[in-house]
Amino acid sequence: MLFKCTHNAPETGSSGQRIQLNDTKVRSVDIHCHLHVPKVDAIVKDVFDVKFEPLINYASDETRSYQQKHVQDIMPMATDVEIRIANMDAAGVDVQAVSTAPGHYCYWAEPDLGREVAQTVNNSLAELVSGNPDRFVALGTVPLQDPEMAVTELNRCVDELGMRGVEISTDVCGTELSRAGLDRFFARVEELGVIIFMHPGGFTESARFADHYFSNIIANPLASTVAVHYLIFDGVMDRHPGLKVCVAHGGGFMASYSGRIDHAHPLRPDMQRHLPKGKIPTDYLKRFYFDTVVFTDHQLEYLVKVFGSDHILMGTDYPYDMAEVDPVGHVNSADLSDGEKAAIIGGNAAKLLSLD
Repeated sequence: MLFKCTHNAPETGSSGQRIQLNDTKVRSVDIHCHLHVPKVDAIVKDVFDVKFEPLINYASDETRSYQQKHVQDIMPMATDVEIRIANMDAAGVDVQAVSTAPGHYCYWAEPDLGREVAQTVNNSLAELVSGNPDRFVALGTVPLQDPEMAVTELNRCVDELGMRGVEISTDVCGTELSRAGLDRFFARVEELGVIIFMHPGGFTESARFADHYFSNIIANPLASTVAVHYLIFDGVMDRHPGLKVCVAHGGGFMASYSGRIDHAHPLRPDMQRHLPKGKIPTDYLKRFYFDTVVFTDHQLEYLVKVFGSDHILMGTDYPYDMAEVDPVGHVNSADLSDGEKAAIIGGNAAKLLSLD
């Protein structure tokens, strides 16, 4: 089952070949791709409730029915390594930075169960990488519902399993990341020098988004938008100046409307409380990284113009239907210099993930 492309994917072949921009060979890296671990489904089967997953809970019957079929259809791509590599080759992706399927966050679970889920996922990610170390690196998952357990599993991911960072959701069952007691976790991520890939698991207040798959296409970018605001305005980014956070889906909506926070900041005391004098909100926003899953050239060009090509990383959202199926072609079609394209396609990720 190949991941079908709407455009002709660049011909890069296997990991022995690389995309060439003028005289420079570029290793392409996908920062945004997921692995489904069937063992997790079995672990949580007896305690899972649909109310725990906003993407499902708030969906209309039509959307939910289609989503269930879609998940079944893509399961081979989400679980089978040979299919995954074939799809990578077809899309021109040399390396995937693989992270968990968002449905495996399981922050709703009791801490011990949450730890078991995280360890199961991380062991599966490590196994995937060990079998094909030239094609995969891993971003682990941690049980954020228990901050101490999260730090312990983070240490295991990096120190024992060799992972290059972690993927987390945009909230902990409706509690903002900045208010979930995670300062020690953020501090440890900062100390380790690894990356956080922030990917929503749905929006916890999605009753208005039931139809037309709005629970994903509106609610997911909205969840990221809210999370980034809180990380800035609750002072997390100020307290942790070395924190490296890459936000899925091009950063949600905030990246396109950042002037509003700078306008409001000097007018409202409650927006100034956690930001030191002389700093404006977008000073912190520009420290974030963003993936390229925005689907249009003009949006990608805008991200580069505002945040710099050094803060944009190529991504796909493999294996879901909301994925960018021709990631290299998407970057190449934008009005960017060859140097900018090379950085986005793989150079930036290589630095952040310590691939060299």
